[in-house]
Amino acid sequence: MSAQPAPAATARHQLDPAAADGLRAFAAKTRADADRFAAVLEDIAANGLPPAEDCTPWEVLRESHLTRLVADRPTPA
Repeated sequence: MSAQPAPAATARHQLDPAAADGLRAFAAKTRADADRFAAVLEDIAANGLPPAEDCTPWEVLRESHLTRLVADRPTPA
């Protein structure tokens, strides 16, 4: 088995403009979500965890998310 990288002589397949725009939008949303998550972690690191009384139990969050998923599911014909 060779430790050398594969040759870069192959041409890349270009995406159509709509697909490229979709990927850029997805990347921007992913980046924004990661920034928001990082901000929460930095806040916890700086200030500690919030009191349990001020938090929403995970069971409530799960049920509300499942309710949204069911509402968004297309109905069978």
